[in-house]
Amino acid sequence: MKTLLFVDCCIRRDHSRTGMLATAFLEHLPEGWQVERLCLMDEPLQPLMEGGFLQREALLKAGDLHHRRFDYAWQFQRADAILIAAPFYDLSIPALLKVYIENVSVDGITFTCDERGLHGNCRGEKMIFVTSRGGFYEGSPEEMGSRYMEAMCRFFGTGEYTCIAADGVDIDPRQTPAILQEAIEKAAKAAKGL
Repeated sequence: MKTLLFVDCCIRRDHSRTGMLATAFLEHLPEGWQVERLCLMDEPLQPLMEGGFLQREALLKAGDLHHRRFDYAWQFQRADAILIAAPFYDLSIPALLKVYIENVSVDGITFTCDERGLHGNCRGEKMIFVTSRGGFYEGSPEEMGSRYMEAMCRFFGTGEYTCIAADGVDIDPRQTPAILQEAIEKAAKAAKGL
């Protein structure tokens, strides 16, 4: 059985429009997939600073990669596919998701740095990023959320990257249901393609 890691950063939880896209994706997964859901809002995530940063550096120097501090990184590294759901915040992603990425970015687990450069170690074949944006940002230079996630996909060595976005959901409330429905259909189709 293959494992899909679902990284849930839908801050508004049950009221999240991004969450609707993630739900559609999960409901259309083919048989043979097991879902590991990681709800970031319920995790004790901390940014890399002060004592936590020093502890991490000491563990890496000692080569202790199996300390519980690195559980998020191992979970990410071993997933066969990754679904990340997060809204578009301040032209990018929520800070909570960035903190999570800091915690999974571990030399020797999710990537390796050597004399030849950086190499991703993750075994996932696909990373799917679902998001909703209040305005129309698809293709805009101001859209840095999906661009960042795509760069991290390459950094981790995860295979194909797909972004499914509901764009413009706050512009005209009369159009919001149709925008969401189109994105939901794209999410369902992407899931069936796993």
